[in-house]
Amino acid sequence: MTKPYTVTVVCTGNICRSPIAEVLLREAFDHARLGDRVQVNSAGTGRWHLGHDMDHRARAVLEGAGHVVDLHEARQFRAEDLPNSDLILAADVSHHRALREVAPDEETAAKVRLLMEFHPDSSHADDLNLAAPYYGDDRDFILTYDAVLGAVPGVVHHVRTELSAWEKRATSS
Repeated sequence: MTKPYTVTVVCTGNICRSPIAEVLLREAFDHARLGDRVQVNSAGTGRWHLGHDMDHRARAVLEGAGHVVDLHEARQFRAEDLPNSDLILAADVSHHRALREVAPDEETAAKVRLLMEFHPDSSHADDLNLAAPYYGDDRDFILTYDAVLGAVPGVVHHVRTELSAWEKRATSS
């Protein structure tokens, strides 16, 4: 495999939901011994927080749970990011719609999934939005952390399956 499998998590401003997911996924791929084969990053659909660190409440929840959190720099997802991502995880249906609209074709649009699709308790459409904690309090950030944490094993399983398919195609060609 010449390039890593790239997962990009997208929310609105890239300071709450997507950085939490980025940290949790990166750690999970490392624990699954896939860290050298999977790259995780995050972005926002908007420009409001470009260059800012993650929200202090997101950082506090992550660090309070024992995660090592590097400095984060919020960035905006651009259409040029589509070909560089193998899986794009949207925080809610508005992000999902916006990302699919900029995709040049259906194959590229199929890379865009809702993060909560991978949560075992999300069995219907009402469960697929990861609520934004930004206007809430510390408890809302804990709820976001818990929801993302619940989806992480499903994402890791999905990516492991994708990597296996990549390897099969590479060995058969």
